[in-house]
Amino acid sequence: MARQLPDRYLTPIDLADLLGVPIETVYQWRRKRTGPRGFRVGRHLRFDPEDVRRWVESLMEEAA
Repeated sequence: MARQLPDRYLTPIDLADLLGVPIETVYQWRRKRTGPRGFRVGRHLRFDPEDVRRWVESLMEEAA
């Protein structure tokens, strides 16, 4: 991943912006359990930047 990941947990909007996808795509990944692992803090969905990095790397390996 060329862009530097932030040192904080990502919101769904952060993730969509980072990957250049619509926010609804992030929620579809969550429903289908195909995207990066997310977790809830109360009502708020968050993503660990390290989990996102590993998920992107796994996609790149599959594509190779």
